[in-house]
Amino acid sequence: MNVCQPTSRRLLSTTETKALPPQAAFGALGSSSDVERSEPSRTPTQDRPLARTVGPAAAVAAGVLLAVLVGGVGTARAAWKHITVLFSVNGSVATESASDFTPRDIAQNDLAQLDRLDPQNQAEVLLERAVGESEGAVEQISSRLGRWQGKIKWNSEIATLTTAALTSRDLRVRRSGVEVELAAYGLAKNTDSLNYLLRTARSKDHAKKIWALWSLGLLANRGVGTPVAVQALSAHLKDSDQDSRRWAVAALALVGSWETIAPLLRTMHDDPSPSVREGAASSLAESGMMTREQRLLAVPQLLSYTDDPALDAQTRTWAFQALSCITGQHLPKDSGTWRLWYTSSYTSSKVN
Repeated sequence: MNVCQPTSRRLLSTTETKALPPQAAFGALGSSSDVERSEPSRTPTQDRPLARTVGPAAAVAAGVLLAVLVGGVGTARAAWKHITVLFSVNGSVATESASDFTPRDIAQNDLAQLDRLDPQNQAEVLLERAVGESEGAVEQISSRLGRWQGKIKWNSEIATLTTAALTSRDLRVRRSGVEVELAAYGLAKNTDSLNYLLRTARSKDHAKKIWALWSLGLLANRGVGTPVAVQALSAHLKDSDQDSRRWAVAALALVGSWETIAPLLRTMHDDPSPSVREGAASSLAESGMMTREQRLLAVPQLLSYTDDPALDAQTRTWAFQALSCITGQHLPKDSGTWRLWYTSSYTSSKVN
């Protein structure tokens, strides 16, 4: 499997989909970099009406989980309905029905029509536009988050849209997905939420546990208890069950901090499960919230993995694929060629 091609993403088995957070994206590396673009390009989706209802054709439903999370954290609800969805290559969203608003209407009327929608529909409309790279959508989400807290709910539309947002080429859109998901979960960005998630991550209930692991990554990405969350998630990389380790890897990718690189590299090298190693390679190369500059720090170690006799052939192949994703170079799967390129590039950059 080529971890740099989302089209090869496998469907999850019934066992695996019993308890998954909304974004199941292991081994789903994209060919494009998650660079932050100051002027996102327009796409054909912006020429059609804004979507407010996401149809079943938008994605393959991977499974449904009802995780009852008891405990009081701000506006955290007593139960969460998690719908796991898998997205197409470009993360585009198909629709069954549309609102009365077009991007041009919103621009000309100073967002007056959008303001007449309730918070739930505002979040859905704006996140759909952010995924479609509509100018100003990310900024509108950021400006409205405070008003949405406690007023938007987790549903299939939000599940679909946050999944698409978190696989966007634009890190700003990914951040918008993180923010909307936290708001839909009712998790305030404070230490109470952090402590609640840390406790829940130790739960014997598998569904609660992996939801908490995933949510720790979301919260840490927004700067709440990041070192504590990284430490906790890294500890879960030693869990006996493969599923928990896979979601700890996904959560570390969400954190998007420099300190997550080392545990992800260790997991790619040492974990006994191929799917966990693949998830770590994906997280280092394209998935999650790291910048390109952060991902480049993994390159020397990935180079060493390409001819490491302790690794199986498949993991060495993932190392080559991750190198290609990170650097944008399409070189043969030959360690010597990659090392020569890296040495030449590094020497050239030092001289310049």
